[in-house]
This record gives sequence, structure tokens and C-alpha cells, in this order.
Amino acid sequence: MSRTYRGLVIGLLAIVTCSAFEAMAVTTAMPVVAANLGGQRSYGLAFSLYLTASLAATAAAGPWSDRAGPRPSLLTGLLLMSAGLLLCGGAWDFTAFMFGRMVSGAGAGFMIVPVYVIIGQALPPALQPVLFGWFSAAWVVPSLVGPYVSGLLAEHGSWRWAFFGVVPIVVAAVLLMWPRIKALGAPRAKSMAAGEGRRRALLGGALAVGVAVAQWAAQSLADPQIRDAVTPAALALLGVAGLAAVVLTIPRLLPANAFRLARGLPSVVVVRGLLTLAFFGAEAFVPLMLVDRFGLEPSTAGLALTGGALGWTIGSFAQAKGWLPRPAFLIVGPAMVGGAMGGVALVVLAHAAPLLLASAWAVAGIGMGLATSTTSVLVLELSAAAERGRNSASLQLADMLGGVIGTAGAGTLYSLMLTPDRAPGPGAFALLVGVLAVSALVGAAAGSRTSTPSSAVHEADRA
Repeated sequence: MSRTYRGLVIGLLAIVTCSAFEAMAVTTAMPVVAANLGGQRSYGLAFSLYLTASLAATAAAGPWSDRAGPRPSLLTGLLLMSAGLLLCGGAWDFTAFMFGRMVSGAGAGFMIVPVYVIIGQALPPALQPVLFGWFSAAWVVPSLVGPYVSGLLAEHGSWRWAFFGVVPIVVAAVLLMWPRIKALGAPRAKSMAAGEGRRRALLGGALAVGVAVAQWAAQSLADPQIRDAVTPAALALLGVAGLAAVVLTIPRLLPANAFRLARGLPSVVVVRGLLTLAFFGAEAFVPLMLVDRFGLEPSTAGLALTGGALGWTIGSFAQAKGWLPRPAFLIVGPAMVGGAMGGVALVVLAHAAPLLLASAWAVAGIGMGLATSTTSVLVLELSAAAERGRNSASLQLADMLGGVIGTAGAGTLYSLMLTPDRAPGPGAFALLVGVLAVSALVGAAAGSRTSTPSSAVHEADRA
């Protein structure tokens, strides 16, 4: 927070805070929005369209930031996010609202990648892990107050202010950053031609569409009403087509040999995807387990998620202290997540005290804080200056895709276990969390391959 960095840091933190608040606010306000605009049948599209546009924009923002520097992508993201928020707030029907969500998603994708590039260019390496720890803290306050504030607006004011109110803060954040970033240009070495950048943008669009189609088909297979209108065979075919698009595109958007767990940067990106798959897939069911199996009120059950968010912040600040070699956090963090999720499964099976479940989830949050902040730091550390945008985009794509696979896969598995007579029992919940925990443990194994000779990046920069 010295004079040199204060405006930049406050602006970056404001962008992250607004993104977090917008995510929390939308989730809380959506039932009211759907009822007000007649969008109950299209409820899920308001979320999937945001994700689809964000995936495509993230893929395009990486090569763009490497070719032209971070400013054009950041300003484009600012304009798109502001326009999308204004359109959502002023939506006259649910179709307009969904279009606004799609525009906002594109804006978020174009903004997040240049944020990483700016950090790599404007902050010295010693301050980067500290800032990523602060980023995690910037998610905690919206996690605590975002749903409550959004609920109050929806109940006693207007849900529209949950969107209108974010716009001036995002604009102010960019203005605070501008004196520090106006001189930031493209790196001296060009990492890719314009044609290669367009190819990655098209691949990102294909990935986004594939994810959306596969997610819709998987959820529809578990919905009796949709199965009556569309045959299961047709849904299965759509799901396979969507998965094929993902399988064909994602290896070309991640670092080379990522799925072979090549040492260094490829394994760092894979660890991030495996962790978000495990954590966010299970997080969606933590309140449900506490309500369904332990009889807690929803407001009380939600405190477990708050504990996870606080644990994440503790882990993020702990990694900034550097008390272990940085790659070691990518073994310890995923192992903590996998072990804690195993503890959640055991608590549910034994019907032990719900406080034990909440405590285990807080430990999982600490593991996520240790590991995810470390992946962000290592991507910048292991990237040549001309490749920071592309590699940061790869990290964000792995992050998003892991979250989608985890939540959609867990949701589909849960829906398939539902019967007309009764909800799934404790064994089903334990199985669901246990399957997701395997992803985190595989991430710990991948973390052992994230160390690389420190000279590799310096050689790339000199080249």
C-alpha cells in the first residue's frame, strides 16, 4: 500500500470484490428475478450463458493481452461488463436479462486475464503472492454480506440495484488503476501471430458451446419433464457431441502436454482444474447435507460455507509467508482438501456432530487457499513475459472448466439418485463427496510435478 502501488492495488481488489459480489448477488436475487420477469423455465440459462461467454472471452483475452498489452482487453471487459450489468438491471423481460448476463460474462472474461498480466508487469515478484492472498480476502466480505444485501434489495427495494450498483464501482476501480497501467504495453517479444490468437479465440468459443451443450444434456437426462419432450437417445447424443467439443478443444488451449502432467507449468494448470472440480462440486452439497441429514436451518447451514471461505483466506495469507518451497504448497494444499472431504464423508455416514462437518470444510478451505493462490503465483513465475496472457488464460480456463465439471457432474449424479419416494440417504452423500475427493488427491500427485528449474523462464525471456 505504498504510494507507488496503492491506487493499482485498490483498483485490482475492487474489481475482484465486485466480481465476487455480483456472483453472490445474482445467485440470491435470481428466484425473484425469474418470478418478476417470467423466467422460471429458463432459470438455468441465466447462469450457463454467463459461463459460456466468459469461457470464450477468456480464451480470446490471453493472446490479445500478449500481443497488445493488458489495456485493450481490460477496457473492453469494462465496457462489456458495465453494459451487461445495466442491461440486466433494466431488463424488461427474461430474454433481455439473459442477454445481459451473456454480455457481463464476456466482460468478466476479458477483464480477469489482463488483471494477471498487470500483476506480472507492474508488481515485483515478492509482492505478487501477497496480493493473491488479498484477492482471496476480497471474496470473503461479498461471501458474508453479498447474499444478505442482495436479499434485502430484492425483498424491500428492487433487485435491479444489485446490478446497477456494481457499475460505478467497477468504473472507479479502472480509473484508480489507470495512472499505473497507462504506460504498460505489449512485451518486447511477440509470443504468437494474430492468426494464432484468432484460432485460440475460436477454440475458446467451441469449448464454451461444448460445455453448455454437455451440461444442459446431462441435467436434462435427470429431468422427467424434459425427457418427455426429448428422447433420452437424443439427449445422450447431444451430451456426447458437447463432450467431444470439450475433449477436442481443451488440450489446444492448455499448455502443451498438460494431460501428460509435464513438469512445470502444465502440471500447475492441471492442479488448479482438479482442485476446483473437487471443491466446488462438493460445496454445492454442503448446505444440503446439513439441512437434509442434520435438520439444520438453511441460514445456519450456510455458515459452513462461510467457514470454508475464511479458511481459504487463511490459507492464502499463509502461502504468502513462504514457509515451504512454493511447489510444495501444491502437494500439501490438495492433500488437505482431499483428506478434509474424506472427513466430510465419514461425518455424514456416522451422523456425527454437524460441527465436525463444518470444521472439516474449513480445513478444505485452508487447503484451497494454500494451493490456488500458489498456482496463480507460479503461472506468472514460470511464464516468459510474452506468454503471461496466454498462460493466465489457460489457468482461468482450467479453473472454470473444473468448477463446471464438478458442479454439473455432482448435480447430475445427485439427480439420478433421487427417487419419487425418498431423497438419497447418507451413503449417497458420502459416495458423492468421496468421488470428488479423489480429484483433489490426484491433484496432490500432480502437484509433485510442478517444480521446474528456475532458469527456464529467464532463458525464455532472453530468447
